[in-house]
Amino acid sequence: MGLPKANRLKQRQDFDRVYKSGKRRRATGLHLVVLRTSRFVGSSEVLPIQVGISISKKVSKRAVVRNRIKRQLKAIVRQLLPRLESGLRMVILVRSEALTYEYGEFLQELEQLLVNAEVLHGD
Repeated sequence: MGLPKANRLKQRQDFDRVYKSGKRRRATGLHLVVLRTSRFVGSSEVLPIQVGISISKKVSKRAVVRNRIKRQLKAIVRQLLPRLESGLRMVILVRSEALTYEYGEFLQELEQLLVNAEVLHGD
């Protein structure tokens, strides 16, 4: 099961906006770009968290491999959504070092990146 529609970053311009203005955090297998969206002062509207995953053909020529990694990352993000700040736009970039990662390694590295970016709350 993938991410809920409200939590998907889909449009090219949205990815570009995150790349241009977001804060970057790097680890061995993953890079994270996080953009906090501004809210109007006094607005009680809860903005959704939107996440995009980018994995190049340079990482693996095989679509099966790229899709497996994306499925694992989507499952991890879905699990972490309640602990994230609202109104975030994030792009997770997968590097070729992540080819050997198992689910637990993705979880650990992504959690650490989110903590470093100061957007993950609680335990």
